[in-house]
Amino acid sequence: MLLQLRHRLLSPNFPSLRIFPSPNTLPISLSLRASISQKTNPQSFEAAASFARTVLFVPPGVEPDEITEEKVLPGSNIVLGPYAGDAKVKQVDFVKSSNRPKDCPRNERPEFAMLGRSNVGKSSLINSLVRKKEVALTSKKPGKTQLINHFLVNKSWYIVDLPGYGFANAPESARMDWSSFTKGYFLNRDTLVSVLLLVDASVPPQKIDLDCANWLGRNNIPMTFVFTKCDKAKGGKAKRPDENIRDFQQLIRESYRQHPPWIMTSSVTGLGRDELLLHMSQLRNYWDQE
Repeated sequence: MLLQLRHRLLSPNFPSLRIFPSPNTLPISLSLRASISQKTNPQSFEAAASFARTVLFVPPGVEPDEITEEKVLPGSNIVLGPYAGDAKVKQVDFVKSSNRPKDCPRNERPEFAMLGRSNVGKSSLINSLVRKKEVALTSKKPGKTQLINHFLVNKSWYIVDLPGYGFANAPESARMDWSSFTKGYFLNRDTLVSVLLLVDASVPPQKIDLDCANWLGRNNIPMTFVFTKCDKAKGGKAKRPDENIRDFQQLIRESYRQHPPWIMTSSVTGLGRDELLLHMSQLRNYWDQE
């Protein structure tokens, strides 16, 4: 049912958590497959097309009438399209660290920039994606990454590890340097396919994450929200990860007419790893065609 798919997208589900219906879920009872395939019913088709435009991330090469629930990657709003290809990570090599955008590798290989608050789990996610424990060094001291680090994957594309933002104990000068050279990277990097904006799902929405997302949006920089730590359910009165994700999405919908792609991950359980790599493959392959 379309209602079930919409509910799954607006109320993210975790195998280990009990999920309750979202009060904001709209009472749409049409079958997704039926509503988008019955072109003889313009009203049903338009409802499905509107749903696809505003809730789903529909990649190039996919029309609303082609979408079925099976094409939506689990734990995300991302539709899998014809540009998705081989997503296996066979080799990864550290290339260089740069303290200025102009010092970054100068070639035409596509790249994905990992960005997020300090201690969001960025290094752990990179290590999970490439399945090597110490490609990106993790630290119990947030804010340790202070350079732009390029990792070459399969000798064809880059993962870029950017400094974390929002670490209160970092020197003021370091925070200012982050703002200047990281924004310069975003605005001047022609090979940037997408920013993977990491958001900690174990805590309520943070203003600094929303501000970062809005800045990227205003500058027309493509991004995907990657919710991390989705396995962590804090006790007491703290909200569950699915509730925090739902709250974050609600705030994002206030600023975006079309919801950017998002996906749930856990570096501990491996949740979302393969799906994220598939999503990256279709973005990368489309970028190569341009």
